[in-house]
Amino acid sequence: MRFTLRVWRQDNQFDKGRLVMYVVDDISPDMSFLEMLDVLNERLIAEGEEPIAFDHDCREGICGMCGLMINGNAHGPNKATTTCQLHMRSFEENVPITIEPWRAKPFPVVKDLVVDRSAFDRIIEAGGYVSAPTGSAPDAHAVPVPKADADQAFEAAACIGCGACVAACPNGSGMLFTAAKTTHLGLLPQGQPERYSRAVEMVATHDDLGFGGCTNTGECTAVCPKGIPLGAIARLNRDVLHASLSPVRD
Repeated sequence: MRFTLRVWRQDNQFDKGRLVMYVVDDISPDMSFLEMLDVLNERLIAEGEEPIAFDHDCREGICGMCGLMINGNAHGPNKATTTCQLHMRSFEENVPITIEPWRAKPFPVVKDLVVDRSAFDRIIEAGGYVSAPTGSAPDAHAVPVPKADADQAFEAAACIGCGACVAACPNGSGMLFTAAKTTHLGLLPQGQPERYSRAVEMVATHDDLGFGGCTNTGECTAVCPKGIPLGAIARLNRDVLHASLSPVRD
């Protein structure tokens, strides 16, 4: 297969950046999108040109590193699929593919398609953990958890922090990520003591970092590779409201 690519090239966050056109040949339809970029980079290196910088790690849809905006879609055209799990058979040869980095104020471009997503780390540092001593790991089923709560907690814990929700949101909001990180803790017994202070502090940090406000457009859930539901944001909003109305948060 032969593809025409329009790839965003940018030396650093202060560089203006531009789209550069490349043509890649002999691409197998079974190659992943990242493998196709590997082929292009091997050619660029052989020709003495600067390879395209892009994030990747596990290439198994687990780490969340491979975030790319492909033809205007976060992670590409397929639902519930990370960029590394996207295959070239999903594209037509005669249609150019535009590849850009996540575009959001809190995610400055490091180089080309690589962005700095450490803003997510700051949100986690604000409360995305359990600080109360819980002792050693308990025996299985020692603390009963209702099945509905356990299912929702696992669903939220599936978030890999890729940032697709921010890239797709017209407001540049990271509320789906924040909600996922508060929900999976707030639904479990171990997370109850700090449930409401956690929600307030993580949302405050989210806002301070320059993420936009959530207006429930739903673009975040549409592109989330792990299918985190919009209901997680509703739960977070309820926890923040509860904290504002209660004299004692926890």
